[in-house]
Amino acid sequence: MKARVVTVKGKLGELVRDFKHMPMECRVVKGKDIGDQIEAEEDSSKLEKNFVKVDLWFANRKQLACVRTVCSHIENMIVGVTRGFVYKMRSVYSHFPINVSLGGDNVEIRNFLGERKVRKVKLLPGVKYVRTDDVKDEIQLHGIDITKVSLTAAQIQQSTSIVHKDLRKFLDGIYVSEKGPAPE
Repeated sequence: MKARVVTVKGKLGELVRDFKHMPMECRVVKGKDIGDQIEAEEDSSKLEKNFVKVDLWFANRKQLACVRTVCSHIENMIVGVTRGFVYKMRSVYSHFPINVSLGGDNVEIRNFLGERKVRKVKLLPGVKYVRTDDVKDEIQLHGIDITKVSLTAAQIQQSTSIVHKDLRKFLDGIYVSEKGPAPE
């Protein structure tokens, strides 16, 4: 951590994120340095670990809310480089089967509502596309950066949005069925 630029390295890769837009203090502290707080919890195994400490002084309510957001981003970076993230998506159709395939670095969606148009969604760097064999009409998106994986899943879902039709009747599309950290 240097000048509010956080770098997290793990077994799956490295993530860098810039928090310079937020005027706060970020630093890595040892468990021994915050020993008084840990001793109150009576857990001595935390004394050897490192912690990220985020401080903000004389802030208003909105700025304090940003502190928790920054902490959540750092936690997601740590989970990403140690376990990774998986988004599972299922295709739903009533009559015309939706064909989803990988063409280069694009996800190609064909035969959506019987249309001849091929919808293409670009995979963001660091996101891997996997088609599952055991579950029908399911794809998985893997990656270490949760923002890139979730943005790719959202773009795939939005590419199959239906306009000018009754949404209660036409439920076809590709939807996120499961998301979270990859199983260990």
